[in-house]
Formats: sequence, structure tokens, C-alpha cells
Amino acid sequence: MSADFKHKRVLLKISGESLMGAQAYGIDTDMVQRVADEIKGVVEQGVEVCLVIGGGNIFRGVSGAAAGMERATGDYMGMLATVMNALAMQSALEQKDVPTRVMSALPISAVCEPYIRRRAVRHMEKGRIVIFAAGTGNPFFTTDTAAALRASEMNCDALLKGTRVDGVYDADPEKDATATRFDTLSYLDVLSRDLKVMDASAISLARENKIPILVFSISESGGFDKVLRHQGAFTIVTEASQ
Repeated sequence: MSADFKHKRVLLKISGESLMGAQAYGIDTDMVQRVADEIKGVVEQGVEVCLVIGGGNIFRGVSGAAAGMERATGDYMGMLATVMNALAMQSALEQKDVPTRVMSALPISAVCEPYIRRRAVRHMEKGRIVIFAAGTGNPFFTTDTAAALRASEMNCDALLKGTRVDGVYDADPEKDATATRFDTLSYLDVLSRDLKVMDASAISLARENKIPILVFSISESGGFDKVLRHQGAFTIVTEASQ
């Protein structure tokens, strides 16, 4: 592994919206291919990578609940959306000769493996990418919480959150031109300021297991490689802000 890399085993969390590219809905295959290229680039240099992908580009349980659907039903539909995204990413990675396994918290044996922690660890030890689908398998938990949970279970050195912006801001930079980006934050900063990095349960879980969270732009070419080297623009969330 390159000596410049700061982490050996990481979980990459990608929002479903990131896979939309310039589209208003669904999966932009060009964007999926570009993200797959980014992942392949770091894996070939010796980093062990697992993924959690959101489903917001296809369906959001919270939105369904707001429209009158039962929340649990909406969340299960959202979990199925993450399986669709996981299969799309698996296809893109395997076209690039990167061995990949999708493991779902909801048993869907026709298209992917059930999630078994020891099997997932073994896949990673053999150099395979593991994509964790269907969140935690439970309603009322987000894919951010699933990412923190799987990162803990896989003994990851860091949780990398790839978004459409290059870090955590004090306001939405896509709506407020005066928004300021943080270089470093503590877990407590995120919770006390109610910053929209990840939900509180995900932050608390990462804090409890001492897993740093690095937020960066997955839309920037080479962003994944750079953040693993702690280069470029990103925000790091750790126990104490620097």
C-alpha cells in the first residue's frame, strides 16, 4: 500500500443523490462508472474498501411517510432502493475487473448474499469490495447509521462520506454562497450544532468506536484518492477538533 495513504481499511458511504449526476432522478450510469474508477484506483494501491450506498435517488422513506405512507413501509422501500444502487455499482466495478460482493441486510438470495459479518470480513481479506445493501435491515434507521455500524463491524480505520460538496459547512453551500467550510470538527461539535453531516445515531456510533469521519466531494475527480492521503478539501470529524 502507498505510504501516503492514512488508512488501510475504509468504508465509503455514498449518498443515493450522488449517483444521479445531473439527472433529477434515478441512476446516472456515467456517474456510477466514474465512482467505480475512483474506487478501483485506490483498491489497486492496496486499500481495503467496503461501501454503503443510500437510496435517495430512487425512494426516500421519510418522504413517503410525509406523503401519508406508513413510515416502516416507506423505509423498507428505501432499503430496496439501496439494493438497486448496490447492484448497479457492483456491475460497474466488475466490468473493470474489480471483484465485488453485494451483501444485503434483507435476505434477497436471488441477487445478492445475506449479510454475515465474518463472511464480509473474509471477502475483504481476499481483496474483494463489499457493498452493504438494505441499510441495517430495520426501519427508522438511516443508511448513515448503517455505514457507521458496518464500519464498526469491519474494524475500519475511517468512514468516508462522499457527498456533492467538499466537506461540512455551517449552512447549505448549494443554497447559501456565504457558507463556511470546517476543516475539523469534534463529534460533540456536530451533535451540539446539529450540523447535517450524518444523523445523531451515526455520529454517536462512530464516536463510541473511535472511527474518524471524513466528508469530501465524490463529484470531484480524484477526490477519493486525495482524501485517503488527507489532501485537498475535506472535513474530518474526530474526538477533538484541531
